[in-house]
Amino acid sequence: MTVIPHVEPFLEALVEELAIPESRYRQAETSYKTLGDWFHREESTVREFGPNVYSQGSFRLGTAIRPRTEAEEYDVDSVCELNFLGKVDITQAKLKAMIGEEIKAHHKAQSMIKPVREGRRCWILDYADGAQFHMDVVPALPNGVDQRLLLEARSLDTRWASTAIAITDVEDPAYLVPTMDWPRSNPKGYSEWFKWRMEAVLQRRKHALAENLRQKGIAASVEELPDYRVRTPLQSSVMLLKRHRDNMFAHNTDVRPISVIITTLAAHAYDNQDTIADALSVILSRMHQFIGHDGQKYVVPNPTDPLENFADKWETEPGKADAFFQWLEQARSDFGRASEATTFQKMNEAVAQRMGPVLTAKAVNRAGGGLLRSATVAPAAATPSFANTPRTPTTPKGFA
Repeated sequence: MTVIPHVEPFLEALVEELAIPESRYRQAETSYKTLGDWFHREESTVREFGPNVYSQGSFRLGTAIRPRTEAEEYDVDSVCELNFLGKVDITQAKLKAMIGEEIKAHHKAQSMIKPVREGRRCWILDYADGAQFHMDVVPALPNGVDQRLLLEARSLDTRWASTAIAITDVEDPAYLVPTMDWPRSNPKGYSEWFKWRMEAVLQRRKHALAENLRQKGIAASVEELPDYRVRTPLQSSVMLLKRHRDNMFAHNTDVRPISVIITTLAAHAYDNQDTIADALSVILSRMHQFIGHDGQKYVVPNPTDPLENFADKWETEPGKADAFFQWLEQARSDFGRASEATTFQKMNEAVAQRMGPVLTAKAVNRAGGGLLRSATVAPAAATPSFANTPRTPTTPKGFA
């Protein structure tokens, strides 16, 4: 059996099989715009408050992946922020109800069949079965000024504070009463932080794409190209790690590591590597270094709001912490073996169990036209190795 030059084509093929089509991004954008237009119609009860609907989560970050099965749906997360209303003017419950009434009216006007559902922090619009997605809409108010003051008072980083929002949460003790202390979030700030962590590579790839389009006679500027038209090794790595996690915990979702922890630690560890293989090597070997421990609990701070601990549930549910470190060890082992393999078949065998055998088989065909396709021999140094990476994460002592 002949050897292949590098694991990179296989990883690139895996990502392409995981990636959602551009049409899904456009479909999500259309959904936000349609809902936003509805909030701005003349009869709207929230029009005077300057509603702004925008995306958050994996669609905003460019790390969305296909569902594991046809029975699963895309989860499109969004925010409806009322720009001209403040926490002093309204309670969480009233804001939630106000946005909910407009969403229900939109649902009726669009003749949507599945009923509007209420979540803990959001309203959920279920689209037709053929669309295979639902949209979560989180009611929100601007919170940039208060967030900056809060962080400044503690001498914490305020770079991302301007886009902070206050959100509703039915489980918040002050949900029904007037208060200035609302649950906080900052999806725009987080996406800007994530983008900042890969800025050098993102810009290089957008310039390359713009030049490629110009050579084909298509006018395109870097500024006009949406970020989702290119994909960085950081985004690709997060996509691979999320699917590996999904399959590893398919039958134990209660302790499954949450995406925001994986994404945050990966972004911290990433250092603008140009290939997926190099990015994965660095991320998997370093991500545990960005988990803090204050002597009592693990801490994974929200980079846009250091007062929020993404790993807060690890304290009361230690099984979640154990699951994360077990997953990290397994990911190091699986991708490490793939990086050291010299045939597509061996790469496939290394990750098939936790990436999914159907997915990996398709990736092999995409990368090399079949498991046994011949390829040239590469220098030994061309393949990054995880061999020296500790298989068991050390107990985190602080931030690197």
